[in-house]
Amino acid sequence: MRHTDFHRVDAWVFDLDNTLYPPSVRLFDQIEKLMTTYVMREIGLSREEADLMRDTWWRNHGTTLAGLMEDHGIDPVPYLAEVHEIDLSAIRPDTALTEAIAALPGRRIVYTNGSRHHAERVTGALGLTGLFDGLYGIEDADFRPKPERVAFERVFAAAGIDPARGAMFEDDPRNLAAPAALGMRTVLVGAPHDADYIDFHTDSLAGFLAALPSGAAA
Repeated sequence: MRHTDFHRVDAWVFDLDNTLYPPSVRLFDQIEKLMTTYVMREIGLSREEADLMRDTWWRNHGTTLAGLMEDHGIDPVPYLAEVHEIDLSAIRPDTALTEAIAALPGRRIVYTNGSRHHAERVTGALGLTGLFDGLYGIEDADFRPKPERVAFERVFAAAGIDPARGAMFEDDPRNLAAPAALGMRTVLVGAPHDADYIDFHTDSLAGFLAALPSGAAA
């Protein structure tokens, strides 16, 4: 990693699920089960049909919620409350991640396709409370999901950050295309993916951040 790769970055944007914690914690498995149960009940589908429908919505709309809103006019607020009522006992505070994020210069925010309340709960369980200048959920993008460019633009405007001086950390490759187009440095966390809009890949967020040159945003 070169010093110049991040020398202008003063806005650090982190996805939440499977980014600030590893997929092995399996929190999102709980969310997926609750989403499937919701679709089964509200739309009247079998479990298999609901899973297939959710996959279609994820591919075509970005999230299950976006598909439910578009196709069925679902109220997003009770949906978000229901699908994020999960058990966080598998999460433990991550000292290395806490120290690495605390050392970053400039503004630090979390931006998730989940709810703001979900972000508050998860960052709290990770021991990251107080490290971020803002936690932003899908409601802050008027319920438009990543990977839509307008969703990123709304959240970045609300956060008061300049994407051209930002870095985005995500586990879903699709969600790095728009940030790259807006001028951000992009870091894929998790399984590698070959796309020209991904600048870096890491399977250790804490290790990647700790290895950044000191004074990265000088």
